[in-house]
Amino acid sequence: MELRESKGMSRYRLTQITGISGHHIKGIEEGTRQPTIETLEKLIVPFGITLAELFKDGEAMYLSEKEKHLIENFRILSEEKRKALFLMSESLTK
Repeated sequence: MELRESKGMSRYRLTQITGISGHHIKGIEEGTRQPTIETLEKLIVPFGITLAELFKDGEAMYLSEKEKHLIENFRILSEEKRKALFLMSESLTK
């Protein structure tokens, strides 16, 4: 619930985005339901975090919109273009 509220997202909106019922989301947030990994994966997509980030030190790390956009673009590239982008990013950080 903290993550959802910190992003200003209503339970109803999260339901629309994920296809998970509001009743189920409410139960997860209240601790009366235990989500599967598959459900958690669906729930975190709108927030741009990974499962590892969700559980890291009890706090989620948040990606900026630009960071999310970079990741989305990276994921649709061919393997060859991914390697080229990675090499370019490495050279920019030196």
